[in-house]
Amino acid sequence: MIKSTQKIIKIGTSGGVTIPAKELKRQNINFGDEVEVIVRPLNSINPNDQEVIDAAKGILNKYRSDFDNLSKR
Repeated sequence: MIKSTQKIIKIGTSGGVTIPAKELKRQNINFGDEVEVIVRPLNSINPNDQEVIDAAKGILNKYRSDFDNLSKR
C-alpha cells in the first residue's frame, strides 16, 4: 500500500496525481496495471475527529497551568 499526500496536477482538462517511480518499483506496479485510488480532501473532517478535538480542548483547559509549567522547563 502506498499512502501519501499529493497535489492535484492539471492533465489536459482533467486532474491527476503522480506516483513516485521508487514506490511503483517497491510495490511491483507496472504501467497499465489497475490500482485502487481513494481520494479524500485533507481538509475534510470526520465526525469522530470533532469529538477528539473537543476532548483535547477539554484536557488542555482542565490542565492549562500544568501545561504552562511544563512548557517553561
